[in-house]
Amino acid sequence: VQLQASGGGSVQTGCSLRRTCAASGRDFNTLAMGWFRQAPEKEREFVSVIAFSTGSTYYPDSVKGRFTSSRDNGKNTVYLQMDRMTPDDTAVYYCVADPVPGGSWFLPRYNSWGQGTLVTVSS
Repeated sequence: VQLQASGGGSVQTGCSLRRTCAASGRDFNTLAMGWFRQAPEKEREFVSVIAFSTGSTYYPDSVKGRFTSSRDNGKNTVYLQMDRMTPDDTAVYYCVADPVPGGSWFLPRYNSWGQGTLVTVSS
């Protein structure tokens, strides 16, 4: 499975960005896809996850109400709409898929990781 993310970049405080992550590979099948991020000198942080079958979404308090995840099952693609961004959102963002069986979806325990993309929010 390969994950191809796009949509990173630099924005100013209060602006928006939309990330896309498309999965490819023979027999791709996943319970969930999501996003993690890692800011300089900080641990990797859970950003969002969406259950592929139901579309249920989960977010930490740090982004709840500002970030919205959606998916297109037919395209094996997940989207992350990031609104009202702040400098605290500056980080390298990673798309993930195929959670390790039995593990929490909120921990960075996924079998597939996309290449990280830097998102910078300036004040």
